[in-house]
Amino acid sequence: MILDSKIPAGPLAEKWTNYKASQKLVNPANKRKLDIIVVGTGLAGASAAASLGALGFNVDIFCIQDSPRRAHSIAAQGGINAAKNYQNDGDSVERLFRDTIKGGDYRAREANVYRLAEVSNAIIDQCVAQGVPFARDYGGLLDNRSFGGAQVSRTFYAKGQTGQQLLLGAYGALSREIARGTVKLHTRCEMMDLVVVDGRARGIITRDLVTGRLQRHAAHAVVLATGGYGNIYYLSTNAMNSNGSAAWVCHRKGAAFANPCYVQIHPTCIPVHGDYQSKLTLMSESLRNDGRIWVPKKKEDAEAIRAGKLKPTAIAEEDRDYYLERRYPAFGNLVPRDVASRAAKERCDAGYGVGTGYAVYLDFADAIKRLGKDAVEQKYGNLFQMYQKITDENPYETPMMIYPAIHYTMGGLWVDYELQTTIPGLFATGEANFSDHGANRLGASALMQGLADGYFVLPYTLQNYLADQIKVGKISTETKEFDEAENNVKQRLERLFNNSKLSTLNSKLKTVDYFHKKLGKIMWEYCGMARNTESLTKAKQLVAELEDEFWKEVNVPGGMEMNPELEKAYRLEDYFELAQLIIDDAMHREESCGGHFRTEHQTEDGETLRDDENFMYVAAWDYQGHGKPETMEKEPLNYEFIQIAKRNYK
Repeated sequence: MILDSKIPAGPLAEKWTNYKASQKLVNPANKRKLDIIVVGTGLAGASAAASLGALGFNVDIFCIQDSPRRAHSIAAQGGINAAKNYQNDGDSVERLFRDTIKGGDYRAREANVYRLAEVSNAIIDQCVAQGVPFARDYGGLLDNRSFGGAQVSRTFYAKGQTGQQLLLGAYGALSREIARGTVKLHTRCEMMDLVVVDGRARGIITRDLVTGRLQRHAAHAVVLATGGYGNIYYLSTNAMNSNGSAAWVCHRKGAAFANPCYVQIHPTCIPVHGDYQSKLTLMSESLRNDGRIWVPKKKEDAEAIRAGKLKPTAIAEEDRDYYLERRYPAFGNLVPRDVASRAAKERCDAGYGVGTGYAVYLDFADAIKRLGKDAVEQKYGNLFQMYQKITDENPYETPMMIYPAIHYTMGGLWVDYELQTTIPGLFATGEANFSDHGANRLGASALMQGLADGYFVLPYTLQNYLADQIKVGKISTETKEFDEAENNVKQRLERLFNNSKLSTLNSKLKTVDYFHKKLGKIMWEYCGMARNTESLTKAKQLVAELEDEFWKEVNVPGGMEMNPELEKAYRLEDYFELAQLIIDDAMHREESCGGHFRTEHQTEDGETLRDDENFMYVAAWDYQGHGKPETMEKEPLNYEFIQIAKRNYK
């Protein structure tokens, strides 16, 4: 495996401009001869398919849900970043770039991040033209709010529904191309395998989730926009249907997987409240603009609250520890997510947690007093309503309880500057790739990356690849490569069913969810917010034992037709392999950076301790077969235009 990032030469601010000026193009008549597959209909996938269809390519887009509008992008609440500087508070493309690099703890690729900041402003213009109802100020101009990791207001938002509104905009653009006939939509289909012909991605095998029928689809290029793998932890803020299987089957076929140990913990999640939960609910990071996070200063007060003998409103101001404001006076409650999450865990581990002991308060009493209840309701009303429906607590009267939870994965398929993986013709966008966030994603950057990739990057870089594919002609699905890929999928599905049949006499049969929950607990406990050599060694052993138990005792009922249990089973099979890679990646990286926190490598005051001399690189892993250790290649991170420094938010 050879890693060539293809970063253009020249000054940082001119790289993308120079690339676009020198890239290869496909003329309109030839675009009609080329087929592209897009897998995933979230912001990255829908925007890519709409843009490519508008250019004139023939696009097939695949949706795991019954409608693109159900993609998990709708769950993004807080906003989308751009360097418009409408607030006149000192923002710029350069500052957005530097904040993103610093927020990622200096583990992101410089050129990709600058391009992301550079195209951010065009995203807002595009979305406004589509009718996205961004919030506006009194004068009618687009409003902004601040987010963690920045000292300027650059986040555009639509109440607490920004992801949904942006997705509706992308869906409208996609629907136009579907009506024009340039894009064909396939709903309730899941990608089961990638087809590689002569070293190039040439198609996919899908399973119809209603009928169970396997289908072959060929194209000149494949775009993966299937999101992250956070559900490996079972309890996360991701929708239960979100999964990492599409990326993982591409990894099995030769696509390098980069930085899998970089998993983001979001600090403002509604705490776990029972053993029967299937997911966790996120409270928007935007709430940290006006909400203040605290725990009692006295352990006896925390104990009394946990016992139900004391209400938080009875705690005097002088007896409250606003620990983020105390530890990080420059940023206060707006420190980046990984910093806020670790600080909450430290307070709870020390015995100051509330609720079950694993929660802290997010309090709006000061904001209500300062702004008035009506103003707070105008800014956050739907989020407050959501919190009250879930917890039966009125956040206008009682502080919200929050605790960190698995949210986003910065790791993903390795891609170069063109968003192409190590398999020619296979591109990865949005959360499915690793490229823009380093070891920690700043809030409001996921929507920015997904739309930047789909609207403004891929339409250029994909053409550069397709320019020499015009004479290839239509790709046939009647080849040995498609036969082999389909047979592999059949064998995999049959193994799951046959395993259950062989186990029918076994009284210990267990559901798929039983094993997924156990895997999630192992990963959270031993490879979650904090890791060390001992915990990672334990995790590796427990995952291997659980996988062995899975194949002996899992029960997959039903048949090959519509069968959610079968879907969960083959995704969990992928998670067992992915879990081992996450652990191996976390074990090899003997440093702490961003969302990867090794307890052996921290400062005296509990902050991350990077080792830039030995770990200033992207770790890209190459699949060697089930149960075999993966090999790793390093892509050095050479910062030419930014000064590497200790990340300091104090």
